[in-house]
Amino acid sequence: MYVCFEIVTFLLAFNFYDLVLTQDSSCCHHAVEPSPCWEACAQLATIKSESHLKHLLQRLPSYCPDSTNELWICINSTLPGASRKSDGWEGLGCCELAISAECRRECKKASSKNDITKICKKDTEKPLYSCITKNEMGSVCCNYAGRHTNCREYCQAIFRTDSSPTVSQIKAVKDYCQSISPQLIDCVGNYTKSYPIRSPIDSLYCCERADEPHCQVACRRILRTMTTEHEIMEGLINECGSQPLPQDPLWQCFLGSAHPPTKSETETSPTAKMDGAKLHCCSKANTSLCRDMCQGISTNWGTQTWQEFDQMCEYNPVETDLITCLSDVREPCQLGCKDLAYCTNFNNRPTELFRSCNIQSDQGALNDIKLWSNGTIKMPFMNIPVLDIRKCLPEMWKAVACALQIKPCYSRARSSAICKSDCVDILTQCGDRKRFHEGQTAERICEILSPVDDPQSCIPLERYLTPSSLGNVMEEVIHPCNPNPCPSNHLCEVNRKGCQLGQDCLPFFCVPGCKLGEASEFLVQLEARVQVPLRNGQAGCFEVCTCGQSGRLEGCADMPCIDTSKTCIVGGQRKNHGTSFRVDCHPCSCFAGDTICSARQCLSGDSSDEDRRRFTGLPCGCPDRFVPVCARNGRTYPSACVARCMGFKDNQFVFGHCRSSNPCSPNPCHRNQRCLPNHRVCLTDLPDPCPQHECVARPLGCDKSHSDPVCDTDNMEHPNLCQLLQQGKTLAYTGHCQEACKKAQHVCGHNGETYNTVCEAYSDRVAMDYQGPCHAVGSVADFTFDSGCDMIPCPALSTPGCIPVTPPGACCPLCAGMLQILWNKEQMNVFAKLNRNQPVTVHDILRILRLHISVPQCDIFGYLSINSEIIILIVPVDQQPTPLQIEACSMEAKKIDSLINYGSPTLISHVPLSAFLTSEVKISTIRPSQPSEHHPGPQAGSWVCCAFLPSPPESPTRGSLDNQTHCLH
Repeated sequence: MYVCFEIVTFLLAFNFYDLVLTQDSSCCHHAVEPSPCWEACAQLATIKSESHLKHLLQRLPSYCPDSTNELWICINSTLPGASRKSDGWEGLGCCELAISAECRRECKKASSKNDITKICKKDTEKPLYSCITKNEMGSVCCNYAGRHTNCREYCQAIFRTDSSPTVSQIKAVKDYCQSISPQLIDCVGNYTKSYPIRSPIDSLYCCERADEPHCQVACRRILRTMTTEHEIMEGLINECGSQPLPQDPLWQCFLGSAHPPTKSETETSPTAKMDGAKLHCCSKANTSLCRDMCQGISTNWGTQTWQEFDQMCEYNPVETDLITCLSDVREPCQLGCKDLAYCTNFNNRPTELFRSCNIQSDQGALNDIKLWSNGTIKMPFMNIPVLDIRKCLPEMWKAVACALQIKPCYSRARSSAICKSDCVDILTQCGDRKRFHEGQTAERICEILSPVDDPQSCIPLERYLTPSSLGNVMEEVIHPCNPNPCPSNHLCEVNRKGCQLGQDCLPFFCVPGCKLGEASEFLVQLEARVQVPLRNGQAGCFEVCTCGQSGRLEGCADMPCIDTSKTCIVGGQRKNHGTSFRVDCHPCSCFAGDTICSARQCLSGDSSDEDRRRFTGLPCGCPDRFVPVCARNGRTYPSACVARCMGFKDNQFVFGHCRSSNPCSPNPCHRNQRCLPNHRVCLTDLPDPCPQHECVARPLGCDKSHSDPVCDTDNMEHPNLCQLLQQGKTLAYTGHCQEACKKAQHVCGHNGETYNTVCEAYSDRVAMDYQGPCHAVGSVADFTFDSGCDMIPCPALSTPGCIPVTPPGACCPLCAGMLQILWNKEQMNVFAKLNRNQPVTVHDILRILRLHISVPQCDIFGYLSINSEIIILIVPVDQQPTPLQIEACSMEAKKIDSLINYGSPTLISHVPLSAFLTSEVKISTIRPSQPSEHHPGPQAGSWVCCAFLPSPPESPTRGSLDNQTHCLH
């Protein structure tokens, strides 16, 4: 069964995932029905996720033992190249490559790779393990040849060499095997394409050896854009002005590499055979072994298997950050769990986070329980003998199986490990100690499996021993994209625009995306700009690419490398790159040797009464007078003092609100263009001020089928902006026209700007602070003795008993989740320069983060605070949100906060979110002593797309507006 285990794992590495999915379940009739084997076999044709398929294929030999001979014969004929039994261990011929004599002896006696792992360490015996992996690949591919000796021998020659296969070797395989087995040709082709230094871009490191900087730049461009050896050679000679002499370091390196393939051999993108998302995680490894294995698998997909990585690193307690990061890529944490038939205690939990709440995991938990009932729990690196779990704590074992499959990740560490005390308790009572290996105890086993006992960092099983306290209530919080209803090459987005009357409407959109590498499951939206680590795995080196219409990453450009080895000295202590910490009240982060801190104002504990009396909480101790100025970044500051404190010179700001000026007067656009005001706040510091307008061509015709409603200043609605402009109207705000916004009723936003209506504020992704024009400034510190907000009449809270948050610089509290984000302006500037000096704006940040808000009952707003932190608010959209909806918005905020602070590729692969350094979260809760009235949500099967305006001033409440008029059911 070891061979079957190896083969199915290896097949995944060779991208046979789609092939496995296309097979039907015809083999399964060879298994006894019903049985764990039959159920596991039947699942093969239903699984969409690569990670789920990988998990099931790895366990299939345990469900279907060697005695199910006919089943395995059938499966072997379906899974290409598979062989239930091996003619001999593939690694036997590699033993002479072992460095230590002890390893060589153990290797020659071994009957499988598992037999040598205890003696032969992978970090010191790399040649041996490289040879074994290559032989395993050859076994899989060359088995296609069947009894055709010549074809088999030419195939095996490909895998016998330590160097790149030659053109003549590859041609011989094609000549002798094309008519015999097209599958063999494909299998060998996958191997040769993924062989190290088989692509021109794999020689990029050679460019660094050129003496002249212009030659280094030209070399990188040539290797990315040219495909044949002749083109590359000619290009390097022309650009670098030198002949290919062997003593030249550039040519020595380039000519010593394997020759790049011709265009006819392969068409590769910059990330072919690479998983850029997982490669992001490799830098988080704490051991060189796991780092190297992670990089090798992520950059040369097909040359190694994740099974080896799992055995060495999956349960290594020092690799928690690496494993959590990889989990985020494979199965991101999502709110909500329902519709489980076996793990029913996990249902009705709309405000908890899970990685894998779906039917396949539910069935997987049931299969695991049946498998464990045989008396042994098989792990990648150990077997745990147990008593009859059907009699010994059966509900506890069910909770274990479900937790490991459904994977709650609400804890601070986002780990899916159960708590150590639960592990020790269940193994003490139910472990079969008579069959424990020498020295094996419940405590020692759990020290490896579940070393943590902090409920904030592990899964306490008690939580899932009983059903959810919510019961089967009507849904107040829904999850349109969980489980994912879209094809594997599409992303699911929550529908926040609503639909026109008479149209069929779904609560989600399926939008095409790009993979972060051929071997990646992780998708990004079309036209998204992403940051991808370079293939050589050098820490701190990235390229920025765009998701093109072809569905591939394109237009890639190298970023300046970040020196991650530099440290910061803070208070006499050394801080590593990426470390977050506090200095007094300031959140800080070390970035490549630079200490970056917020500009918050602090009041020490030993401050005098006079100090406290004078403390305003504003930057530089500025007075809290509201005399607004508009700075060159498009942000309105409450006074010239605050603007100067934030680094603006007197000639870089003017008095007055930014939105009060008309950026289209005088008209900056060409005669055939129309100027549209587009007020925005820039996060980049470029030579030109932040543009506050855009020039659009005067439309000759509009796509009338395109629905993205907008409202003009006469309160007339148009299907899209093009038709509004075609009729010569002026845009008031995006979204459907709202009756409550028909007349101007000034409101003050959290950004200190006055808007004509609340609809205009929400269209600008800014939530309302209070009614009327802005005329006061709130504190940005945790403590103020006095404030200019004292005389502001604040709206009532949206939900009685809510413990609110007050956004920095605002006057009024609200029920929401709030993030305060410290970010790196220099990195923002780098991104802008790589994008033809296009500025990065607050709107850009909000647009990307909005995609991560998974429930339509919450929406995102934000602004740049007056002390230069990015403030994100996740607010319930209903006028009177229920406690459950407030909790959901708070959990969305905590989810994003965790992704930022852990540097998850889910976020940091997106430009410009990768400039985020650290985040602090504050959430709203409901006082237990004052529970609010339960508000029934929509009926099951319905979804909320309504958002409510605040009530009139005489009965003000908070809410959020989105681009729709009607509720849809």
